[in-house]
Amino acid sequence: MSTNTTTPTLPPSLDLPPHLSAQKYFFVCTLTVLAWDALVLTPRSYRLGRLPKWPALKFMYYFMQFWVLADFVVTGVMFFSTTVIQDTDCVAFWPYEPICTAILMAVASAVHVMRISAIYDHVPNVRATMWGLYAVQIVVTALCCGFYRSVHLEDGQGCIAGPLNNASWVGIYWLAPTLLYATSFVLASLRSIRTLETRRVSYWRLMLRDGLNLYGAILLVNLINVFFYFIMTPTGPTDPIKTIVTSMAAVLTTTMSMRIILSVRGDLTNGGTFSISSHAASSSGANTHSLSGSGNRPRGVNHTFTLGDMRDATVAVAARKEGGEWDADKSSVTPREETKAVLPIIGEDVDSGIPRARTGLGVQITVDQQVEYDDGFPTRK
Repeated sequence: MSTNTTTPTLPPSLDLPPHLSAQKYFFVCTLTVLAWDALVLTPRSYRLGRLPKWPALKFMYYFMQFWVLADFVVTGVMFFSTTVIQDTDCVAFWPYEPICTAILMAVASAVHVMRISAIYDHVPNVRATMWGLYAVQIVVTALCCGFYRSVHLEDGQGCIAGPLNNASWVGIYWLAPTLLYATSFVLASLRSIRTLETRRVSYWRLMLRDGLNLYGAILLVNLINVFFYFIMTPTGPTDPIKTIVTSMAAVLTTTMSMRIILSVRGDLTNGGTFSISSHAASSSGANTHSLSGSGNRPRGVNHTFTLGDMRDATVAVAARKEGGEWDADKSSVTPREETKAVLPIIGEDVDSGIPRARTGLGVQITVDQQVEYDDGFPTRK
């Protein structure tokens, strides 16, 4: 007695090679990061758009925000499609991904060039170095776009672009921008370390204050991508292992570059400026007094404060700092002591008895805790 057993076969869309399956999972992670980042940056993008001027960095911010979606959403649709035909659809689609990604990386690198040039006050040597690396990147990526082809998968497995014949040298497409990001990270770190001579802060705070973690993240993900291109050995001509990290590298480079723009203190014109503290200089030269009884207060001076006086003084301070609205939105990178408000001392005119502000004097107020009293005053247990 014999029994006929048939082994069920999976459709090509489910019967994926290991490396192709890993790349699909990794691409899902990339799209998740992209969606989450777009959601998180929406409020800050709205506040940036309300600023009146449109310098180059602001334009590039919005260009990257929309171009990265146009690049990887369309690429993702074609990659996960189960109805595409390799010999027709994928052959016609393959130039889209390398060309769009090259444009995206060019804009992100331009942000680094402008920002590094700005924090070095546009020194000719630094500026020439950065723009030289940028020119090399533009030429190399443009030439390498012609050496990508559609990876010949089975029908139903999606469309994906990869190096022609899995040639490792095509990895210079990513090596050129990686060299620029390495230079950007080194120059930004050196510039930040120099500020320790005038103001000592912890290295952790230094990293967050000047966005060195953003430069480092961009460099790290691009280095990993380059290693995949030059070190990983494919199992065959249809093995996409060399391009597994490319989508994540491009997305993280874009999102971190957008955050570099958002971390600029003050105006974005001509790459912005480099400032240790946007408020330290204005408050260090003024005499400040503590509102607590333990503060050092000059003898013989009786200062009277009313809520109306403090409110009016606060409005005046806010009006003077209206141009620096963008600085107030960096609580994540600005040290706590840099966010203190300084209110003027209100005294009485000797002749008329009218309250007036005393020049050079101020009260420094820091809000440590806000307590709601809608439900009654707290009681001591």
